[in-house]
Parts: sequence; structure tokens; C-alpha cells
Amino acid sequence: MRTFDKKFRVGIVGGTGMVGQRFIALLENHPWFEVTAIAASARSAGRTYEEAAGKRWKLQTPMPEAVKNIMVQDASDVEGVTKDVDFVFSAVDMTKEAIRAIEDEYAKTETPVVSNNSAHRWTPDVPMVVPEINDDHYEVIEYQKKRLGTKKGFVAVKPNCSIQCYVPALAAWKEFGPERVVVSTYQAISGAGKTFADWPEMVENIIPYIGGEEEKSEQEPLRIFGHIENGEIVKADGPIITSQCIRVPVLEGHTATVFIDLKEDPGKEVLIEKLNSFRGFPQEADLPSAPKQFIKYLEEDNRPQVKLDAYYENGFGVTFGRLRKDIIFDYKFVGLAHNTVRGAAGGAVLSAEALVEKGYITFK
Repeated sequence: MRTFDKKFRVGIVGGTGMVGQRFIALLENHPWFEVTAIAASARSAGRTYEEAAGKRWKLQTPMPEAVKNIMVQDASDVEGVTKDVDFVFSAVDMTKEAIRAIEDEYAKTETPVVSNNSAHRWTPDVPMVVPEINDDHYEVIEYQKKRLGTKKGFVAVKPNCSIQCYVPALAAWKEFGPERVVVSTYQAISGAGKTFADWPEMVENIIPYIGGEEEKSEQEPLRIFGHIENGEIVKADGPIITSQCIRVPVLEGHTATVFIDLKEDPGKEVLIEKLNSFRGFPQEADLPSAPKQFIKYLEEDNRPQVKLDAYYENGFGVTFGRLRKDIIFDYKFVGLAHNTVRGAAGGAVLSAEALVEKGYITFK
């Protein structure tokens, strides 16, 4: 792992919400990054972070002492937020149109933006990256900077939280040609920014609808598996994915049940070996947050389980299990990923580390 003489100064835009809080928690004692600015809505601005977020702190771990006295700024004061940071993480809660506008505005101050939001996921020259799978898509940033008129500023995003619990398997098996995928995701309430205390109707309940999730589950993997052409990300033609997305009474951890057809069937043991040995840029570069083993296959029939496995590799790894032959498809299996670590803030932190390692994020 690389070392630096000083830490990168980081701003969290949208720092009082659940994902913003997860950013705050993950960056405590980070070897490369230090939170020096926090921005939120106008109603939170002008108060310390403890005053603004203390009563709304939703994580099970305590608020880090280092951020309690940081004065929250108004997220719309772009010049004020960016003057003392090297880059920002974005977790703002606005309309998609407003998010696209404000993230571009931040980038135009020559401040890189690493976003958890979905607003820019289909902007043709904005990379949407799972660092172990498609880090080559960062190369489109050079085209984006020409559009924005910047030298250092850009926007990079991470994909939807739920696809992290099955897309890594498709990537690990890419050489065998995944053709058709049927996936159902069982998604934790923290994916909606909620706990059971503020969403009591989810106790002992299931809601068979999450707005926009099925479209994201079916289309975003194709962008991840796509390629750069004429300065834009062009999505892949396949595999064909159909999905159902269900909200379940779980706090943290998204689970997926998956059926898959492959062009070539190498056998169960080879497929498992490909999962366990799959590595990408974060592992090769030994990034600070990189899981040593990105994917782990669990042999027990009753795994993966949310309570036992969501925090595998501190929540940055993903687990799979129950791979077996199917009577309609070639195989079926179960996947699990931590939705606010690997799927949200943690995925963005890992992406920022990759962008530093590749030279896209530098000190101002």
C-alpha cells in the first residue's frame, strides 16, 4: 500500500443522511483520507456536525470524535465547500436533475466528485465503476473533462447497491459467457436510508416493490460490462437479465437468488474456483480498503447469511453459496453484499482510492 506525506482533504456533500454517515464512519482513521468539510441542506448549515446529525445518527457505531465539531456548510455553497478540500464524496438527497447540476458544478471548480448517487450513472462520459471489474472505464474521464472544460475536475459514480450481490459472479464467470440471468434481490431497509426505529411498518413485513430497482438491476450490469467508444461508455449487449426486487425486514445486507445460463459449462468446481480466485485492480494495487479476497464461496448449505456474512472483509467483500445445477437453467446460487459498505459509501471510498492510485485524484 502506498503512503503519502499528508492526507487528502475530503468533503462529504450530503453528510447528514445515512450514506453520508457511513462515509464519515468509514473514513475514521483512513490512511489516505481525512474529512475536513461536511455539507448538507441549508437547515443543517451553520451547526456543528454533532448538532446537525447527532439525534439522527443511524449507525450502530458511535459518531467519530474527529468530525463532531466540524461546522456543516450549505451544500449549495460550492465555492465555500471546495476551497479547502482535494475532492468530495457526494450523497446528496435531491432530484436527479438537481444532483447532476450540482455535481457538475463541484467538478467545474476543479474538484473531483466521487458520487454514490444514481443521477449520473447513464451520463455517457461518466464512469460507473466496480473497481475490481471495470476500472478501465475510468479512462473516459479524459473525455468528460473536455466537456466540462476542466483539468482536474470530474464526476465518477458507483453502481446500484443491490447489483453488488450478483454481478461479481457474472464477472468471475465472464469467460464462460453468461447468457440469461434471472435474479431476485431481497433488500435491507438501510438501502432506503431507514432503521426499524423510523420505519416500524417494516417489522415482520415484506414489500414487493422498490421504485426503479428492477430497471437498475437489469440495465446497470450491461453498462459495467460495456466499453469505451468515441469518448462514451457503450453498454454490452448481454447477458439478458430480468429481476424482481423486494424490501425485507433486514437492517443491513442485500441478498440475491440467481438463476443463470452459460454458453459453456465448465462444471461446478471450476465455477467455485473462479469465484474464490477472482481479483481486480484494488487487490493488485493493495488499496487501503480493498478486501484481500473479493469473493468468497461458502460451502455450507445455509450460507451466506446476513447476520454471519454481511461484514465479510469489513463489508467490502461479497459472498456466494448454494451453487447447484437447475432443472431449467444451468445453475442457481445465492449472493450477499453489504449494501451501505460495498454497495454504497464503501464502494465509493474504494473507487476514490483507485482514482488516487491511477492519478486522477491529486492534491490541490
